[in-house]
Amino acid sequence: MYLNFFLSSSIGIVVSVLLIFSIFQWFHLPSGNFLDWVIGGASFWWLLVIVTVPWNVYFKAKEVLAEAEQSKEKEIPVDDKQVDYVKILAKRSLLIAITLHLISAAGLYILALKGISAVGYFGSGAALLLTGLRPAISAYEYLYTRLTAIGNEWKYPRQDIVELRNRFDVNEDRIKRIEEQLDPENSYSLVANQQRYTEETRKELARLSAYLEELRATNQTEHERLAREARAAIAQLSTDGQFLDHVREIIRFFKTA
Repeated sequence: MYLNFFLSSSIGIVVSVLLIFSIFQWFHLPSGNFLDWVIGGASFWWLLVIVTVPWNVYFKAKEVLAEAEQSKEKEIPVDDKQVDYVKILAKRSLLIAITLHLISAAGLYILALKGISAVGYFGSGAALLLTGLRPAISAYEYLYTRLTAIGNEWKYPRQDIVELRNRFDVNEDRIKRIEEQLDPENSYSLVANQQRYTEETRKELARLSAYLEELRATNQTEHERLAREARAAIAQLSTDGQFLDHVREIIRFFKTA
């Protein structure tokens, strides 16, 4: 992010300096020495760097420390080693930022004092002015961000967010377990067990169907056998009845003789 910013700002400053100097030369306006323009453009770029990088690191570190302090107050675990690292980074970035401002102001003032370029006076004054102006602007942004964070915390307490995150993790684990139970490729899943149960039930139904057909065939055979035996018994009774009739006729014949 910063690399793209530096490249774009560098190209923009170089193009702007060359364009403005060319316009002044084209219209024969008093533009001074080209070296002054070069020193002015370089000074502007350098001041842009020193008021951006170290101060951004410093105020970002202060913001992280404030969030860590809030987390400790809410009894949320915080890595003390990381907190110590951020504290050291905040101190060093502040020292580097102030040192760069002072060195830049001194260097530009020496350039002007040696008669190399009068732009050094303006650059030196700007460096000293930005030493207090940049922290003031960042402090305002920091306070505004902190107030916004406090307001959001009252609306959405940090502990509630932690509990919501824990609930989300629990629900995510449950969903994973449900997905595992619904995965047919998992041999112990509910779907796999249901498929095995369905297959076993289908086989059992096929076996029962075959057994039922066998019982039906056996029953039909038994019914036919009983029917034949009944017809044979009826025929036997008819034969016996005829024999008895003949016996009665013979007895009647002897009685009448």
